[in-house]
Amino acid sequence: MTSKFTELAIDCADPHGLAQFWCSVLGYEVQDEDDGIVAIGSPAVSEGKNRPGPVPPTLTFARVPEGKTVKNRLHIDVNPTDREQDDEVRRLLDLGARRADVGQGDESWVVLADPEGNEFCVLASRHP
Repeated sequence: MTSKFTELAIDCADPHGLAQFWCSVLGYEVQDEDDGIVAIGSPAVSEGKNRPGPVPPTLTFARVPEGKTVKNRLHIDVNPTDREQDDEVRRLLDLGARRADVGQGDESWVVLADPEGNEFCVLASRHP
């Protein structure tokens, strides 16, 4: 028996605002909202606890009092599905992302940060 990756928990100052940003990025919707915690997931599949195979992970945003202070040790990579990387980067910047430099140098991916400073990458070569 193995485990499935079903959820990523993200600490933040504004769970609702960050959830809305990531809903726009991923085409997700809010699935649950309760006392400083907002969970978002894909509207295309059921929650996945009893579903075999790959399940798009849920993102859960929890309010914490401290702010982000260092580069993420874990980050999300996104792949544009219906446009080229440059167009997707422009769309994400318009949603509130900003460019980030984590020492990546000249690479095929673009590093951005979400509205609370969490780094993520926009990949160029894969289209899921």
